[in-house]
Amino acid sequence: MRLVTFESEGLRRAGAFIEGDARIVDLAAAHQQRHGAHAPELADMLALIEGGDDALDKAMEAVKSAPETAILNRADVKLRAPIQPPPQMRDCSCFELHLRQCYAAGREMRAKAKGVEVIADTGPSAAEQRILDLFAKQPIYYKANRFSVIGTEETVIWPSYSRSMDFELEYGCYIKKAAKDVPVEKARDYIFGYTIYNDFSARDAQAVEMIGQLGPAKGKDFDTGNAMGPCIVTADEMPDPYALTMIARVNGEEWGRGSSSTMHWKFEDLIAYISRSETLYPGEFLGSGTVGNGCGLEAQRFLKPGDEVELDVEGIGVLRNRIVRPA
Repeated sequence: MRLVTFESEGLRRAGAFIEGDARIVDLAAAHQQRHGAHAPELADMLALIEGGDDALDKAMEAVKSAPETAILNRADVKLRAPIQPPPQMRDCSCFELHLRQCYAAGREMRAKAKGVEVIADTGPSAAEQRILDLFAKQPIYYKANRFSVIGTEETVIWPSYSRSMDFELEYGCYIKKAAKDVPVEKARDYIFGYTIYNDFSARDAQAVEMIGQLGPAKGKDFDTGNAMGPCIVTADEMPDPYALTMIARVNGEEWGRGSSSTMHWKFEDLIAYISRSETLYPGEFLGSGTVGNGCGLEAQRFLKPGDEVELDVEGIGVLRNRIVRPA
C-alpha cells in the first residue's frame, strides 16, 4: 500500500493512495461504512503501525472494498507528513560519496575565501579522514528534531540566522515493531515502509557548530526543517529498496542524481547497530543520509528564497517544498 496522512475539514486522517496517487481512500471511513464499526487503528498512521499485521490487513481490506463515499480526490485535501511528529528520528550517514564530495567542496570553498587558487584537490584532511575511517567501521547518526517535521507542498521557513541554505536528497524507513538486539539477517522484518526525506540544512550555522564535535544543532534544528512524504510505501510493495533512482530538482532544474544502490550501510545494518541494548519503537524513523550528488554543497550551489525543491525517489513519489524567508 501507499499510505498517507491527509487533512480534510480540519481533521487529520490515515489514508491510502489509489488510481495512480490521484485519489485517497479514507481508511477508517471505508471500514466504518462497510462494517458499521469504528476502527481507531485506521484513523491515525502511528496507530496503524502500532496495530501490527492485523491493522495492516484491515487497511488492505478497506482499500479493496472502499465505497465511493470513502474516497477523496487528492487535490481536495492537504497531505501531511506520514507521521507528524514521529516518536523518534535518527538521520544516518550511509553514502560515502556524499561525505567525500562535501569535504572536497568545503576545502575548495575555504581556499577560494582565502584567495588561494585551487589547482588540484589535496584530499581529505586528517580530521576528515578520521570520520571516513569511522564511517567504514560503523554507522554514524544523529537524532533529529521530530517536532520540525512537515509534509509535501508545505512551506519551509528560512531560519533568521542563516545566509546559506541547502537541501538534502534522502529517503528513510519507519520501524514496524519493537526492536532490540536485532541480528542484521532478521532486521528487514522490522521495517514497516519507506518515505522520502529532505533534511534542509543551514550550512553556515552547521559549519561553525561542527567544530564542537557534538553533531549538528542549529544547522539542522529549525521549525519546518524536516520535510517528509508524500507517502509511506509499505515494505511488501518495495521489491528492492536498494535499487532506486534518486533525483533532486530546484525550480524544475535537475541539480543532482544518485542511487540507493550506493548505500554503504543498509537499513538492516542500521537497525542491527542502533538496537544494540536499545529498544526501537513502532513509528520511529531512520533516515538514509544524503545520496552522493544529493545536495547543493557538493556542487557549490545554494538555495535562494522562493526556490521550490523537488525530491524524486523511484517507487515512492515526489516530495515538493518551497523555501521562503519571512518578511
